[in-house]
Amino acid sequence: MAIEIIFPRVDMDMESGKITQWFVAEGEAVTKGQLLFEIETDKAAMEIEATANGVVRGITGHPGDTLPVGAVVGWIYAAAEAYSEAVPVVAAKKTVEAAPDAAPVVEPAVAHVASEGLRATPKARHLARRAGVDIGGIAGSGPGGRVQARDIEAATPLAAASAGPLHCEWLARGEGIPIVFVHGFGADLNSWRPLLGYFPPGRGALALDLPGHGQSLLNGQLTLDGLAGALAATLAAQGVGAAHLVGHSLGAAVATAYAALRPAGVYSLTLLSPGGLGPGINGAFVAGFLAAQSEASLAPWMRLLATDEAMLGSAMVKTTLRQRSSLGLGEAQAQLAAALFPDGTQAFNTRTALAKYPGPIKIIAGTDDRIIPAHHARGLPGNVAVHLFSGIGHMPHFEARAEVALLVQDNVAAGERRRG
Repeated sequence: MAIEIIFPRVDMDMESGKITQWFVAEGEAVTKGQLLFEIETDKAAMEIEATANGVVRGITGHPGDTLPVGAVVGWIYAAAEAYSEAVPVVAAKKTVEAAPDAAPVVEPAVAHVASEGLRATPKARHLARRAGVDIGGIAGSGPGGRVQARDIEAATPLAAASAGPLHCEWLARGEGIPIVFVHGFGADLNSWRPLLGYFPPGRGALALDLPGHGQSLLNGQLTLDGLAGALAATLAAQGVGAAHLVGHSLGAAVATAYAALRPAGVYSLTLLSPGGLGPGINGAFVAGFLAAQSEASLAPWMRLLATDEAMLGSAMVKTTLRQRSSLGLGEAQAQLAAALFPDGTQAFNTRTALAKYPGPIKIIAGTDDRIIPAHHARGLPGNVAVHLFSGIGHMPHFEARAEVALLVQDNVAAGERRRG
């Protein structure tokens, strides 16, 4: 029988509070003890846990809503239980009682309460949790060394670097933790569409255009932290509190930077031909790619991306040229290249960030990659699984779609097993 999710009372004087964010989505399976949502009162910010296993349905309390104690903000249904939108919503009340023959009323568990007596304000703790920042290591600027919101913002590269959400599209809708795809330099979100056909239906898939790519403008994000901040802003705007990240080349470096700073929000990390593991990059390719102004001059450079050149047809070349002229991406990508790949060198290193992420990591690369050498994947921590495909170039998700899709799914399953 469905269990009500109740907006809880966390102190004797509490009459109401505000929902600041949900950690799960409508229709998502949860386990007992998993974080459901976060609330904020005049005195505290806290996270609310699930009291049972099941599927979250009928969410009625949304971020920004101020609700009285006892209000029903959703339901937890058993996995096989039929869901009906006609289930009556219990009116808000001061005390919570279960009527005879009614669904049991269970208040969610409260975790991580941050009260006025602690050394950080509720807003500071809220920002720290969202950013994955250890609040204990931050010097507070408030009275008695109390940590303020401004202290968290100053200590969070993602918050400082973000210039707002990017253009993105849901390539597939579904339940559970979604997969978020981050493309490489010079590509856009559409580069993931061929791979999606090899995934079973039922799971959400979100793809985005990095700054200066596709339909996303470049707003000063010329560092890896800036790009990761744009990813963070996009996920927040889409209500994605947790995700499985799949990144290619530069996008893999962006995904790694994000995962290191917000590990709680990343269930698994799959990196295709990742950048940032070594300094080498084909500088001639970057320069030639950016300088080409016609199909005849661009096609030879794009053919370097794959050993099977038929995988990258003329349509991709034409699309790249059209975006440069109609969306003005050429100058933006040149700025990015100058900042990130100066003198044919990768000016960023993700090895330290990779070591900080505790979840499952897979690296997928081709031995014949002519853009980023495959040997960059050597010498990584033992928890990183490296899959090298013989005879494959820089685009394994084009040249070995079925195999890559299976490896991504394996990593997704490992991430969800780890979270219980």
